[in-house]
Amino acid sequence: MPAVLDLWKKASALPLGDRVFSIAFSRKAPYFASIRPRFTVVEPNRAELVIRKRRRVHNHLGTVHAIAVCNGLEAAMGALAESSVPRERRWIPKGMEVAYTAKADSDITCIAETDPAQWTSDDPELPVRVRGVRIDGTVVVEGVIRLHVTERPTT
Repeated sequence: MPAVLDLWKKASALPLGDRVFSIAFSRKAPYFASIRPRFTVVEPNRAELVIRKRRRVHNHLGTVHAIAVCNGLEAAMGALAESSVPRERRWIPKGMEVAYTAKADSDITCIAETDPAQWTSDDPELPVRVRGVRIDGTVVVEGVIRLHVTERPTT
């Protein structure tokens, strides 16, 4: 079982374990700490986290800044990738294409999804579907994060 998935399963079984996992994940990639993600789902081919609407992530309109949402989408993608990639492979992000579709005027749930077959394909390009959703279900950001997946060197 991948280390991130193993940590999630152990931590989320404990009281406040999702928060402990979220803090540990943010320490691994410190730029995620700025949004204070709270992971709610980490499993192969799916990860979700929540970004609370608070002043620290606001734009000039008082809504959650689109780049803060993108940061959350990338964190969700990273947890998904670490939980899904076969042990003999590795991944690196190559790009992100997103559309801002509505104002982010509530807490935002960031969701990343793939299909299991994508991880065993011969094609090294792997698109991860991502979206940010308001509390009322409105999608505020949607797009794709493209990964490059290759065989892990044997050394």
